Amino acid sequence: MLTRQPAAPTENGAGGSARSREKRQRQSAFVYIAIVVCLALFGAPFLWILLTALATPQQLGEGAGGLLRFDNLQWNNFVEAVTRVELGAYFGNSLFLATLTAVLTTASSAIVGFAFARIRARGSKALFTIVLATMMIPQIATLIPTYMMFSQVGLVGTYWPWVLWGLSGSAYMIFLFRQFFAAIPLELEDAAIIDGCGWFRTFVQIFLPLSRPIILTSLLLQFTWAWGDYLTPALLLNQDNTTLAVAVTNAYLDPQGNGITTLQAAGSILYILPALVIFLFFQRYFISSALSSGVKG
Repeated sequence: MLTRQPAAPTENGAGGSARSREKRQRQSAFVYIAIVVCLALFGAPFLWILLTALATPQQLGEGAGGLLRFDNLQWNNFVEAVTRVELGAYFGNSLFLATLTAVLTTASSAIVGFAFARIRARGSKALFTIVLATMMIPQIATLIPTYMMFSQVGLVGTYWPWVLWGLSGSAYMIFLFRQFFAAIPLELEDAAIIDGCGWFRTFVQIFLPLSRPIILTSLLLQFTWAWGDYLTPALLLNQDNTTLAVAVTNAYLDPQGNGITTLQAAGSILYILPALVIFLFFQRYFISSALSSGVKG
């Protein structure tokens, strides 16, 4: 019985496959080179701060050559950075303020985003456009008017400004929540209404459990923003209840008032570690939130 033999690959087919394979290899090499270059550009400042924190003032004065000597690492710079100021108290202030801001901003932004996404009302689109337009206003432009306003009502030196900012929401977070909620099928909302749920129960029991990636992303972004903010605490808070960012900047000074660079670098590393650990732990939620909150009209 005769059987058909498979056709041998043609010369053009084999050559095309080889060229395609070579093209993919070149693309992969280009991607790896780009990753290494970006890693070097973004990692160099952190490496420089770490080397500065482990150096002596004499090594720092010698420049890069002195910093690259690893025979005399000054780990006691970190010990002095902790003992020279009440780092624990300032850490607690920053942790409380950042957590308060993150929780309040996320809650208020989720409510407003749900309203823009699911409640149809006259003028809602225009109002949403105005909310988005506020993202174009730089913070520095509103800092002095904000200080004058809070000073008139006696809130300077307290944490109440952060409470009010948290309750007013964030334009960017409102946008993310609105886009996510708008993508949820209408059938879920109809089923909740048929079961007798009002808008609030529908939001809490149906929509909020589905928005876990956006909630975690909002908490992380707002926490890191409040943790890294320097200008606002320096302007509105006093020395007793200020944040770690202000303390690290102003505390490590010599008797002449000049900054001690090695201690400032050690304090900066201790300052960024909590936010860095939290970011590395929750970074995977950025991808899921970006995919689930794509732009939708």
